[in-house]
Amino acid sequence: MSMKELQKQTDANIRAKADLIWQIATHLVGLFKPHEYGKVILPMTVLKRFDDALKPTKDAVVAMAKKLDTQHIEGAARDGILCRISGYDFYNTSNFDFAKLVAEPDDVESNFEAYLQGFSSNVKDIIENFDFANTVKLMVKGSVLYVTLQEFNSSKGEMSPEKVTSTDMGYIFEELIRKFSESYDEQAGAHFTSRDIIYLMTELLIAPEKEQITAEGCTKTAYDMAMGTSQMLGCLTERLQEVSSDATLTCFGQEFNPETYAIAKADMLIKDGNASGMKYGDTLSDDAFSGYEFDYVISNPPFGIDWKREKTQVEAEAKLGYDGRFGPGLPAISDGQMLFMLNGVKKLKEGSGRMAIIQNGSSLFTGDAGSGASEIRRYLIHEDLVEAIVQLPTDLFYNTGISTYIWVLTKGKPMHRSGFVQLIDASKCFVKRRKNIGSKRVDLSDDCIDLILQAYEGFENQTYTNGDLVVESKKFAKDFFGFTKVTVETAQADENGKPILKRGKKQPVKGASDSEIIPLSEDIDAYMTKNVLPYNPLAYIDPAKDKIGYEVPFTRLFYKFEAPESSASIFEDIKALEAKETVLMKELFGNA
Repeated sequence: MSMKELQKQTDANIRAKADLIWQIATHLVGLFKPHEYGKVILPMTVLKRFDDALKPTKDAVVAMAKKLDTQHIEGAARDGILCRISGYDFYNTSNFDFAKLVAEPDDVESNFEAYLQGFSSNVKDIIENFDFANTVKLMVKGSVLYVTLQEFNSSKGEMSPEKVTSTDMGYIFEELIRKFSESYDEQAGAHFTSRDIIYLMTELLIAPEKEQITAEGCTKTAYDMAMGTSQMLGCLTERLQEVSSDATLTCFGQEFNPETYAIAKADMLIKDGNASGMKYGDTLSDDAFSGYEFDYVISNPPFGIDWKREKTQVEAEAKLGYDGRFGPGLPAISDGQMLFMLNGVKKLKEGSGRMAIIQNGSSLFTGDAGSGASEIRRYLIHEDLVEAIVQLPTDLFYNTGISTYIWVLTKGKPMHRSGFVQLIDASKCFVKRRKNIGSKRVDLSDDCIDLILQAYEGFENQTYTNGDLVVESKKFAKDFFGFTKVTVETAQADENGKPILKRGKKQPVKGASDSEIIPLSEDIDAYMTKNVLPYNPLAYIDPAKDKIGYEVPFTRLFYKFEAPESSASIFEDIKALEAKETVLMKELFGNA
């Protein structure tokens, strides 16, 4: 389904349904701030969907639960039996449902508590991470619990699987999350990454095997290490199933924010996905998937965020070398995004795993030769893990207008790409939005995505165009990005202009040290002979101080010189402006 078709579907049924549900928030005005409405609407939507889904088997589940209790059957055995009867990976053993709760207004608080306690542990986990208990207390205090339950029990809150499919329910939930994100204004995007970006990442991930998936289907696993509300995993699943109805994707993810973790897990349960694969915790300090390998890794980790909180655990793991996740090095403590990149690389399936991860510009160049960031780039590029880096348009994300990049990494690079890194400048490939959302002022249309894919698959030094859309591709040998930073000393000169030797070694002039950046592709001695010695015959290198560095000077490599406007042209512009000013003054004041 194209972006346009998907948008139509969303506009037609799903957005209308989400709008109706969101209207329930009118009862929360005054008690909750606008950006807090989601704390009520999202968990209540989850509960009502579960309630409607469980309705046909509710009596049988309650009866079986009582029987199992008398037989003292507990734990996994009890869960397995009750899930089998409910027909889902969750259940509720209380005597209440939404209809019965609404039928007894005088006891709504105690009844609702009993209802919540009747859910299976996976749903209780969601409720706990939503911090819903405290939300309910506030709703009771403000006398809005009953009316909210009443509204969700009306036709606008109807979410039974017979009326709303799992796929559409996922879209409705996503639309509610978007509304929740928008209410945060400048914080929008901390919870939500828009579909256009995810679809591009998805296309880049599956491109090499898309034809095979179309013909044969596939069984794959995917992982998002900073999953937020799990939209990336959801869109990747959706796209794979559009490519082939025989495609199966089992999703795994980890999230540190308890509320967004709850949303992600609820979303997976709503869509009958792998809810047990959604884990809570800090990926950097408490890896929930140690030892796992995945076919796909897709992620938009936080950037510009320090890793001080995780410092002890990260440094301890770094000491494990390549047995851990952070063997190549550690970036500056002020920005942990490259740690997420290393985590993803560690979890790629050997021989075939592929990752699409978003980074800001600092991952391309920050850090001097020998620094942790440079060593990470050195490892990724030298080990031939980097397939392509795509520069995205600015103003594409909800919460930032800066330049961002998709890094495509793989442990299964095809032969024709071996030893090369492709850079794609898609900064001019966008369509403007009619309505801005936070910092998001542009979108990637279907044509944009197709053009970027054309450049990626073409793997040539070439510019691709479609109307006003422009994408430029360049490929470089991997060692092009490497350099040696050498320390250049100036030898003390004797009266004849020859270096003074002490024990056969040249003696440097104190305070005269300098450095040179020499590409790995150039011979160091030849470089010195050509570029340094003609200007300083006493210069020499101290090889012990040599450091290898790697950087990707993306902007410089795509820079195009534009000649400044000529002085004559500027003068003509000034004359034209003066003439226009004269006309305007006459119109204002007449000929007087």
